[in-house]
Amino acid sequence: MTLAEPGRALVVGLGVAGEAAARRLAERGWSVTVVEDRPGDASRARSASLAGRGVPTHEHPDATTMARLVADADLVVPSPPVPPTHPAITVALARGLPVWSEFELAARWSSLPLVAITGTNGKTTVTTLVERMLVGSGRRTVAAGNNDLPLVDALADEARLDLVVVEASSFRLQFTERFCPAVAAWLNQAEDHLDWHGSMEHYASAKARVWAAQGPDQVAVANAEDPAVMAAAASVRSRLVTFGLARGDWRVDAGRLVGPDGATLLEVAELRRALPHDLVNALAAAATALAAGASPDAVRATLPEFRGLPHRLTLVAEHAGVAYYDDSKATDPHAALSAVAGFDSVVLLAGGRNKGLDLSVLKGVASRLRAVVAMGEAAGEVVRVFDGLVPVHVAAAMDEAVAVAGSLARPGDAVLLSPACASFDWYSSYTQRGDDFARAVGELVGTPA
Repeated sequence: MTLAEPGRALVVGLGVAGEAAARRLAERGWSVTVVEDRPGDASRARSASLAGRGVPTHEHPDATTMARLVADADLVVPSPPVPPTHPAITVALARGLPVWSEFELAARWSSLPLVAITGTNGKTTVTTLVERMLVGSGRRTVAAGNNDLPLVDALADEARLDLVVVEASSFRLQFTERFCPAVAAWLNQAEDHLDWHGSMEHYASAKARVWAAQGPDQVAVANAEDPAVMAAAASVRSRLVTFGLARGDWRVDAGRLVGPDGATLLEVAELRRALPHDLVNALAAAATALAAGASPDAVRATLPEFRGLPHRLTLVAEHAGVAYYDDSKATDPHAALSAVAGFDSVVLLAGGRNKGLDLSVLKGVASRLRAVVAMGEAAGEVVRVFDGLVPVHVAAAMDEAVAVAGSLARPGDAVLLSPACASFDWYSSYTQRGDDFARAVGELVGTPA
């Protein structure tokens, strides 16, 4: 199937990406219908806007209605949170209908060069750095994808752009065929989103689609120190560029960030943030941006000015020799492990809503922990992980968690909110959780946020 002639499309899910896909299809003459299983104020506002364009919305349709809507469609477009097991997707695939994400729509509508970044952790940081490096090089670009700007909307303004930097989640990559970035970076692979993918194999397969359509004229950027990423990289048809702390084309050598020729990009001491994951992100961003046409001078200018993004190991306060860090974005164990590895002695706040992940891997940093404060739905799991290894205390609310952590910490320690779990037990988002942590810390140390 092609998009040359308008047909009938069923869009599943009315989030930001779903609304954009429905709107852009309708603008191109398609007959579009939307289904929304979990309607709320935001989706109903989007539904009202689409209704003005002649796009109807069916809220939580039953199985019979769903089957009829799929039978009437030529194309099914799932929104990013909609899992592959959704009835609309399984029925469509069984009928041989194409199932495409908004990334696939964008790829078929535009030939504008794309620079894509995927990975379990670090996507937003590296995407932000790459965008800034390219802008600093005089390239007209924006960041789109796994943020508030869907790719199909970014490409609507393609006459004013030279390329688009795309934060590519596995949800969006899953249903692509021709999505072919000029440069595509895969940062890392760790257990996450198993409630959506069902298995690590399925998750890795979705991530690998970032390279699937590439050929010799494109560039694949890979983490040389991640076995899963490098296993997938073994079969790429594009030019391979690697990065890593100790090995890779881009790496750290004697306190310097160096490139393939061993020349110094900049000194580690020039960076505002130089924890291990900061260095890996810097190397990945440099490798990706330079492959996409950024100038070395713009890369050198961007990295020392970068202060990090909110809720990603953000220093909230320092009091009585103890530093308090908000790493609320660490919603999986891999992210929490990376965060703790940057400190010698930590009081860790962990827990929330587990996404079906194995929290026992957190034992790997037990030697760096003075104590653990367990919280949220997964508090019992956290207690079992560290039982007999590290003192564990259970808190029933963020204020209690921060107060207990502060009482346990000693001068030189870091009190670290790095939950390894989603926030949806106590909060609506990791942002709200991080903000509440900052508030509680401020009240504890006498500097209210």
